Amino acid sequence: MKIERIAAYQVDLPLREGSYKWSGGKSVEVFDSTIIRVDTDSGISGYGEVCPLGPFYLPAYAAGVRAGIQELAPHLLGWDPTRLAPLNRRMEAALKGHPYVKSGIDMACWDILGKVAGQPVCTLLGGRYGEDFALYRAISQEAPDEMAAKVAGYRDEGYRRFQLKVGANPEEDIERIRQVSQLLEPSDKLIADANTGWLMHEAARVVRAVDDVDVYIEQPCLTYEECLSIRRRTTHPFILDENVDGIDMLMRGQADGAMDIVNIKISKFGGLTKASLARDLCVEMGVAMTIEDSWGGDITTAAIAHLAHSTPPEFLFTATDFNSYVTVSTAAGAPQRKQGRMAASNAPGLGVAPRWDVLGKAAVDIS
Repeated sequence: MKIERIAAYQVDLPLREGSYKWSGGKSVEVFDSTIIRVDTDSGISGYGEVCPLGPFYLPAYAAGVRAGIQELAPHLLGWDPTRLAPLNRRMEAALKGHPYVKSGIDMACWDILGKVAGQPVCTLLGGRYGEDFALYRAISQEAPDEMAAKVAGYRDEGYRRFQLKVGANPEEDIERIRQVSQLLEPSDKLIADANTGWLMHEAARVVRAVDDVDVYIEQPCLTYEECLSIRRRTTHPFILDENVDGIDMLMRGQADGAMDIVNIKISKFGGLTKASLARDLCVEMGVAMTIEDSWGGDITTAAIAHLAHSTPPEFLFTATDFNSYVTVSTAAGAPQRKQGRMAASNAPGLGVAPRWDVLGKAAVDIS
């Protein structure tokens, strides 16, 4: 089997709530997503997706996905998509860095491998655990009472894990955490995600002021060293996200005792191949995980579901269902949340079929 064509399709994903806001006044109203199609000479195709959270979250941007695929795809024609390790080494040799560009291609090749094997991707990633898994809901940064109201609404929909977007004025963030915490039951989980938004003195104030609240602190400051400083002065469970952008940082964080939980974003690691390696290392090291991506729609959500559903439940802190945040469906067969939980498809591969009437003409087409 050989790759004979790689195409990329651009699609806008408007948000159901109108906008998504986080630290530093950053916000997005419409996500720019790229759907990747990999065709083979056997007639089997696979699909992936990459959707950066704007150009100001990680070193990734939407147009860069398509430009990178234009550069990378010619080097992959004629390669066997089911030989994922050699394929990933080929991508690394052909394009240094830019893991997010490679993520959708790797994801599509896992989809092909599952179809060839007649197995869902979660089986190939280690096997399915249980019937479903818990999701979290990200709460866009608003006034404290507005965020509390949203948490109450999503709790009624079945969610039991809530990620508050903080990282603004410390006094207001303290109020956000306190107001929401009063709505929750002991079995619920509350995460205060600053998305690098606090300086160290601000983060220190917040964690001290909410010392009596059962809350997880996520990525309080910009640098790893700053986060480690806050980690060492609080008893709250600690989550790292933006700073863990590869296996090297994952291992460093473990060696330093820098986190209790780490967020594994598929595109940040460069695809399911390396994200699953990070997942397996976390299991061996005893580090719990949130399985997710930067953003996306139906295909990203399907990939998240397969990686999450093949993760031992005691190490899966939570996962996310991005397709429920947006108004456009790009693929049939994608998993859907039910009472704050989700399950991966039992169909071969990722279990999704793109909606070509939505995707339209390819923005990049290499054959």
